[in-house]
Amino acid sequence: MTPKKLYILGIRGVPAEHGGFETFAEKLSLYLTAHGWQVYVYCQEEGLGEITYSTWNEVNRIHIPVTQAGALGTVVFDWKATRHAAAQQGLFLTLGYNTAVFSLLQRLKGQTNIINMDGIEWRRDKWGTIAKTWFWLNERAGCWMGSHLVADHPKIKDHLATRVSAARITMIPYGGDEVTGADPTLLATYALEPGQFSVIIARPEPENSFLEMVRAFSSTLRNHKLVVLGNFQPNNNPYHKQVMDAASAEVIFPGAIYETSVVQALRFYCRFYLHGHRVGGTNPSLVEALGAGCAVIAHDNPFNRWVTESGAAYFKDEAACSALFTQLLTDDSTQQQMETASRTRFHQRFTWNQILLQYEELLAKWYPHQSARR
Repeated sequence: MTPKKLYILGIRGVPAEHGGFETFAEKLSLYLTAHGWQVYVYCQEEGLGEITYSTWNEVNRIHIPVTQAGALGTVVFDWKATRHAAAQQGLFLTLGYNTAVFSLLQRLKGQTNIINMDGIEWRRDKWGTIAKTWFWLNERAGCWMGSHLVADHPKIKDHLATRVSAARITMIPYGGDEVTGADPTLLATYALEPGQFSVIIARPEPENSFLEMVRAFSSTLRNHKLVVLGNFQPNNNPYHKQVMDAASAEVIFPGAIYETSVVQALRFYCRFYLHGHRVGGTNPSLVEALGAGCAVIAHDNPFNRWVTESGAAYFKDEAACSALFTQLLTDDSTQQQMETASRTRFHQRFTWNQILLQYEELLAKWYPHQSARR
């Protein structure tokens, strides 16, 4: 029996090095390969030259070199990957809609292309007018060009259903690994002790509520530490400077940390994980916090409430966040109940086994020869 072929576009490649979509692509690739699929992943490379090929853990990698840097390089890579994909046969999965207009080429070729529509990128505060317009147009293009759409959150599905029929959308959230232990000695580098600190792990952007959370924590002496991860550049970014200037002496800015073992230790041993995201669907970092059994303090919005349900504590503004710190930093019983609730919710909805099985079922349903029979 000829194995099913899946081509994955929209990411920088595998193994994962850059973020949530890359981690998902790695997990899905390995899972499908183990279940008899042939998986091909487009990988962005720097430099000149021809397209080359390699394998990684039986996953086929298609390396496309580009000379441009930054966002322009990503656009050029996506265009070259789409052109290459248009000449292939099989099923296609595009992660993200940032260059969905290119999917017209696959549509004209009659290919089956499932698009994971990610979050509502054009609503993010960090983008200027031109970028927001580009993302808005590509969101529309993705809805029109995709054979079927994946939403990672019920509210994202509701949003997309204002563009296309809800029957064309399947909701599958992001997954995460469970963390049942971590190395406490890794905390010593940052002069931290288990349970004596809380943590924020996110991109330092305005829509992630960094300023509100840091101000709330710093409004009074806490006898507790707040660790704020992220690539802060106060000399170049006014918002970063504003956040750092608002911080008390109890706030630590260790920079961006990419070592998985260290990040896991920070999650596993923190008293609270703070999640200030106001825009987006199922955020990978929040799912990972649930998998680590973190007690979660989150911004109060429908995206976060669906992920964490009743197990988290929520704040609408800086004053409410400050009140939660005052209440919960000395309430061990409630904090332990929140930890238990996080693990319960994680097992209920977000383990990788659940998520990857749902994707395999969707991909098998949409595989071209089955689509033709429909």
